[in-house]
Amino acid sequence: MIEILSPAKVQRARATGTLVADVLQDLRAQATVGTNLLDLDRWAARLIDEAGAQSCYVDYAPSFGRGPFGHHVCTAVNDAVLHGRPHDRTLADGDLLTLDLAVVLDGVAADAAISFVVGTARADESLRLIRTTERALAAGIAAAGPGARVGDLSHAIGTVLAEAGYAVNTEYGGHGIGSTMHQDPHVANTGRPGRGFRLRPGLLLALEPWVMTDTDQLVTDPDGWTLRSATGCRTAHSEHTIAITEDGAEILTLPTRGLSPLS
Repeated sequence: MIEILSPAKVQRARATGTLVADVLQDLRAQATVGTNLLDLDRWAARLIDEAGAQSCYVDYAPSFGRGPFGHHVCTAVNDAVLHGRPHDRTLADGDLLTLDLAVVLDGVAADAAISFVVGTARADESLRLIRTTERALAAGIAAAGPGARVGDLSHAIGTVLAEAGYAVNTEYGGHGIGSTMHQDPHVANTGRPGRGFRLRPGLLLALEPWVMTDTDQLVTDPDGWTLRSATGCRTAHSEHTIAITEDGAEILTLPTRGLSPLS
């Protein structure tokens, strides 16, 4: 299903997007050396509940998972990149952590992800991975607007990732979003321009470039959810929800405090 939202629903999506972004920034501040992933999940649950919203993940049970997910936020560390299921793990200095959060507020969903280094940020491959996904995300957003096609966004994202030397997995990528978290169209992280669904005002998309240092192959943890790099290399993932407008694209998941994932 491809859902085109009314102006009133897009306005509600702005509130949802701000909530997602602010919760992610709050969790980022809490994610220090010695923090347990389960504590991050508990903090996410409290913040979401206090806002009168619901996590999209708690009851999420798609065919590819061993569901329901049963937690409020995805926490992926180092070689984990997608669907990171919170578990009893304490963060260490230098860990690369990805937080991925989707919530529904007032009937409209928004989805975003940030990657960052816990503790001491070193000028190494971790920061290069993160910055590449952020640049790819910015390129995808810049390509979005009424009349553009999904392939234009995929091409823009994939060009940045490929030029940085990373292989691109096309099994998981961005997606439509609206009254539910995952909708059509699928937005692959590489593709050919001029192909696919033509974007229209009122369409919401969650764009999410992610890469792994030296592979495009994934393996699944015994938990049935957490996806890791097949080689054990580090990974990064950046995501925003955007709304297609009459004259471009609006990022809905910008925080009101802290740093934007694109800064």
